Amino acid sequence: MIKADESVRYVKGVGPRRAQALAEKGVGTVEDLLGVLPFRFEDRRSFAHIGELRPGGPECTLSVRIDSTRLIRTRRRGFTIFEARVSDASGDIKAVWYNQPYLDRLLSAGRRAVLFGRVSISRFKQPVLENPDYELLDEEDAEGVHTGRIVPVYRKLADLSSRKLRTLIHQSMSEIDPATVRELVPRAIAERHRLLPRLEALRAAHFPPADAKMEELTERSSPAQRTLAFEEIFLLQLALALRRHGQRQEQRGIAYEVTDALRVRLAGLLPFKLPGAQKRVLKEIGTDLRSDHPMNRLLQGDVGSGKTIVALLTLLVAIENGYQAALMAPTEILAEQHLRNVRAILGAGSVDYRIVMLTGSLRAPERRRVLGQIRSGDAQLVIGTHALFEAGVDFQRLGLAVVDEQHRFGVLQRAALARKGERPDVLVMTATPIPRSLALTLYGDLDLSVIDELPPGRTPVRTVVRTEGEREKVYRGIRGEIAKGRQAYIVVPLVEETAKSDLKAADAFAAKLRREVFSGLEVGLVHGRMKGPEKDAVMQAFSSGKLHVLVATTVIEVGVDVPNATIMVVEHAERFGLSQLHQLRGRVGRGSERSHCALMVGHEQSKEARERLATMERTNDGFKIAEKDLEIRGPGAVFGTQQHGLSDLQFLALVVGLPSLLEAARMEAQDLVQAGGQSRDEARALLDSLGGKWKRRLELAQVG
Repeated sequence: MIKADESVRYVKGVGPRRAQALAEKGVGTVEDLLGVLPFRFEDRRSFAHIGELRPGGPECTLSVRIDSTRLIRTRRRGFTIFEARVSDASGDIKAVWYNQPYLDRLLSAGRRAVLFGRVSISRFKQPVLENPDYELLDEEDAEGVHTGRIVPVYRKLADLSSRKLRTLIHQSMSEIDPATVRELVPRAIAERHRLLPRLEALRAAHFPPADAKMEELTERSSPAQRTLAFEEIFLLQLALALRRHGQRQEQRGIAYEVTDALRVRLAGLLPFKLPGAQKRVLKEIGTDLRSDHPMNRLLQGDVGSGKTIVALLTLLVAIENGYQAALMAPTEILAEQHLRNVRAILGAGSVDYRIVMLTGSLRAPERRRVLGQIRSGDAQLVIGTHALFEAGVDFQRLGLAVVDEQHRFGVLQRAALARKGERPDVLVMTATPIPRSLALTLYGDLDLSVIDELPPGRTPVRTVVRTEGEREKVYRGIRGEIAKGRQAYIVVPLVEETAKSDLKAADAFAAKLRREVFSGLEVGLVHGRMKGPEKDAVMQAFSSGKLHVLVATTVIEVGVDVPNATIMVVEHAERFGLSQLHQLRGRVGRGSERSHCALMVGHEQSKEARERLATMERTNDGFKIAEKDLEIRGPGAVFGTQQHGLSDLQFLALVVGLPSLLEAARMEAQDLVQAGGQSRDEARALLDSLGGKWKRRLELAQVG
């Protein structure tokens, strides 16, 4: 028998080397290993026969023999096709995989395999399995683990394939000492919500019983999955409830004076009247600022909703009360954009605020000068990147910290900035729309404000998907808009902005546009490896209208505001995530003129890419887009939960579809903490006793 808290190295088939690789991925104990849940299931209780398959039919499982294979290297550089002719007793069929040349070594003739996929028609009018999931079968396959049942499918972990993980988890389940798997939800709460015993839930979540319903497993709503989801959400909400209780018990923070005279003076700085949603949010923030408890508020609003104006007015309240204020952005280009916007607005009102910018690219003499101004209090507003919370940045009297694009920063980074002052107020902002139930889970220690309407005069962006054959039509559209005095973005994808080959390709593309497509027009290029002043010069040229077309990488994804730009073209749009496409599209449609977004696509698109593109054509609603993004990619990828200390949470997507489960777990956690006395002490002791993955999952609770 093996104990739940023993090292995973003692599971048969792991050993020291693999244990080290797993530990680097956060799997250190047997319990950690059992916490690696499948991301989907395959119903292999029955196999289809090749002779019965029809194109366009449902996905099916085939048990086949590989008869022959060949690897085709096409004229297109780097593009390969691997073909395998497979058969069973009823017939044979061709399976193809694109850009997976290593399969030539794995799927060799004579071997047996299980394939899972859907039959389509090839360009030669023949039935074909395109990119099916595969799993090789060996003589020593354990019956009932890999075949003949509902089979769990895992994402690759360290060097472990889904198949190997399945074997190790099955082995662990058979060897674990049940007495060492402790219950984490108090018994009374577990009984109230009819939760399964923990080991039983883990066993059924990995290897569902014979009568399990595939629909429930797919929706993660089986009794076992609901039990584990409740446990996960309950513990997170317990940590957040304890954190909020601790915040309320802290010494008092800053109570600002927000007088009518101050409100009138600040409103006078703006060149327009605030819409209702912004007024409502400012009222909520004003209540926080007047309170003597530190503000911890999340401001959520879609792209172009006016969060920056709200943030600026909040920052000015702190400054007018004699405190320093900080605005932290995730990238230098966004920090620079904030600086330009702030100076433009304040300049219009002839108000002399002392503003400095602190980023990682400052030269040593300039950095020393800025740090001195921050330390002495001469700098009233500091705009910067993550450099703001580094050691050596000392504020004289920090009263307010605003964190933009919160999903790109971790809670620990947010807390590090807050510690630069004596319990300053904290406002965090995100342009990534989050369904309310998920926001309460991710940001349960924050109060929530939502700007749910766009400023007046904005028109929805019309979005279309265009193929290579329609490129000239798109270029004609750009020329037509420029003839009307408008401007256009053309976004190019880069694998990474550190790769010289990628940047060279972007530079060559911009040069070709200048030379052949938009001859006589001004075409600029901006990317992440440019130095701050160089980027700033290009963006200023575009903002002022000197450039007609701006070729850019995703450095323009957030923050860039050029109302005169009415066309956005995204090259190879199938390579971008849904949220990223929405952010990019948000760079146009910022004025009163009708704007357009053309998503250029290549020949090969995955099913997920087609879903993303169709969603972009269908809606401009950021919340609907966020929910679709959650459905396609999962919350970890969407919200960067590794930055939150929540990377191991496996049921976040579930709370969107089952808010009642979240609410029940949340209420139980809050009641336990509010009960005080022994209940609260037991709750704190429970969290303190958790180790391994649970400690990282609840890292949020450690931020104080």
